[in-house]
Amino acid sequence: MWARRPHARYARNAAGRTAAAAVAVSLGAALLAGCSANARTGPDRPDDKITVWTLENLPARMAAEKKMVARFEKKSGVRVELVGVDEGQLPQLIMSAAASGHLPDVIGSLPLGQAWQMYGNGLLNTKAPADIVKELGRGTFNPNALELTSDGPARLTVPSDAWLQLLVYRKDLLKKAGLPAPDSYATMLDAARKLDRGRMHGISLATDPADAFTQQSFEDLALANDCQLVGKGKVTLDSSACRRTFATYDELAREHGAPGTQTVDTTRATYFAGRSPMMVWSSFLLDELSGQRADAVPSCPECKKNKAFLAENSGITTALKGPDGKKPVQFGEITSWAVTKTAETGASRKFVKYMLSDGYEDWFGMAPEGKIPVRQGTSDDPRKFTRAWHSSRLGVEAKVRKPLNSIYPDELLDELTEGIGVMRRWGFTQGEGALVGATNGELPVPKAIGAMTSGQTSPDEAARESQDEIDALRRSLR
Repeated sequence: MWARRPHARYARNAAGRTAAAAVAVSLGAALLAGCSANARTGPDRPDDKITVWTLENLPARMAAEKKMVARFEKKSGVRVELVGVDEGQLPQLIMSAAASGHLPDVIGSLPLGQAWQMYGNGLLNTKAPADIVKELGRGTFNPNALELTSDGPARLTVPSDAWLQLLVYRKDLLKKAGLPAPDSYATMLDAARKLDRGRMHGISLATDPADAFTQQSFEDLALANDCQLVGKGKVTLDSSACRRTFATYDELAREHGAPGTQTVDTTRATYFAGRSPMMVWSSFLLDELSGQRADAVPSCPECKKNKAFLAENSGITTALKGPDGKKPVQFGEITSWAVTKTAETGASRKFVKYMLSDGYEDWFGMAPEGKIPVRQGTSDDPRKFTRAWHSSRLGVEAKVRKPLNSIYPDELLDELTEGIGVMRRWGFTQGEGALVGATNGELPVPKAIGAMTSGQTSPDEAARESQDEIDALRRSLR
């Protein structure tokens, strides 16, 4: 997911992310390929100094990271220059750094799409992450996270943590209406139809044509119905499964959603106001849902007396299943530590290993609701980090940092960690990571969804338009 906020990294940077990614698509491939050939391949004399870019650039997180870095420097003797980078500016910054031959040594919290774009342009060191995973123990990582961050035998990055896309629902309202938990197209549609009355909208679902969040929400439903971006070497968004997904999304958002364009902020605001019984959002929502953040507070009538009302009365579906799907599927994002082609390898390896061992609990503890560990433990203690994550306190932006498992049941937290294992993504395992990154810039699917849900086109037309635009984009990358 390009959209990720704690909540700043999820919505605040959406426009910048889209614009910068579009620039990367149009200029990046040729520029990066040419520049990387001229860039240095590492310092002539290793000096135990490295530059680390982090996409976790919010003030409170930067303060926490500086403490982690200080502990690493004291232990290792390696000096680290920590640079906070805005996710929306990352493609342009990488191009500029590659052109000047001054890439950072390490990049933290790198999303899958950007990792694959860097890999395709020869800017990643693939040996160092392979060595790190081997040294830490391949069996200590979630296998699916390792698969999504590799291209066959080539290891692109070291996967660090994940967030998941969730269907959040008012279990009290569904129970009162005699409805089961929405875990399929059928049950979700049934709940939206029956609970869409008065001031209550049936579901809160993104329709913004200018935000990758809309694509992420759609891909969540698409994967559940086995609607794939590519298959057998061609774009497949005009398949029967995908047409059914577009039709379902249209009914949910246009017929049972709030009027007007729905964004990453308005979808949450509608649910928080108690005006929708369901919402598709990311696991970064969990701290806000508990009422512990000042910048996004539940405002439902019951929340005035009990700010934890929504957390107490919300259920969460992780994996959905559509009528064409074979089994429930989870959508989400894996973020990683990347070592660049020009990195000082020894010092960089020490740093990344530290951040996935001694510093790991501090790292995911900055925002545990959206940084679910994909390294589950150590060889000696296989569940060490999963266990620690359960009792991690809410992220550094929370007013009161309560432990996760004091707000949410361990059964739900287990479901979230297990969700990483059934996470699927468009294109990556088919070797089309560069295409996925490009769609995050051009946003053909959100544009089609915006036109569809505003009544300008039909679901079938939206599927065909998406198919044609992505097919043309794929040819341009060849």
